Amino acid sequence: MTSANIMKDITADPAPLGLMGFGMTTVMLSLHNAGLIPLGAAILSMGIFFGGLAQFIAGLMEWKRGNTFGMTVFASFGLFWIIIVTVILAPTIGLASQESAEAMAVLFLLWGLYSAYLSVGTIGTNRVTQAIFVSLTATLLLLSASEALASDNVKVAAGALGVLAGAMAIYSAMAHVLNEALGRDMVPLFKVNKEAGKKAEGAAE
Repeated sequence: MTSANIMKDITADPAPLGLMGFGMTTVMLSLHNAGLIPLGAAILSMGIFFGGLAQFIAGLMEWKRGNTFGMTVFASFGLFWIIIVTVILAPTIGLASQESAEAMAVLFLLWGLYSAYLSVGTIGTNRVTQAIFVSLTATLLLLSASEALASDNVKVAAGALGVLAGAMAIYSAMAHVLNEALGRDMVPLFKVNKEAGKKAEGAAE
């Protein structure tokens, strides 16, 4: 392929939108899981619109940019938030009965395993991205355990880890925005300097 056939991608980077939608919503729900704030309209609306819709839109934008990893992550977890809100609201509007602890344990377990699988794709990207996925995986697995064991203490631990995962996603989103806006790496992401990781780095960022 000649240079004349290569078109520069001038579309905006959707990663900050997806990361911020995930991060802020995760922090809100995790504070509830930690027993610090009640579950109400603020969390549910964040789950529908910012964690859900905004992330899904970011996934579609990543698809247009040819970023399979970014599309998969943002579209999947955008729908994850819509699923969680639906599970919470369905009993209140008569669509379904209250979900069993066993079903919720399986739900969180499957998403935890999915997150662990996606974590492999962050190898060679940067330490912040890696930490987000590792802490997210641990959070989901702890939520699964809290449902299976009916343990409030495990749920609080999951909430604490979730706040950490969300906060790191917010940090990553701001790093993307500020570093691009200022034209230099003002907010470090602690990139891994490995030749083998270059392709994965482009996908995750």
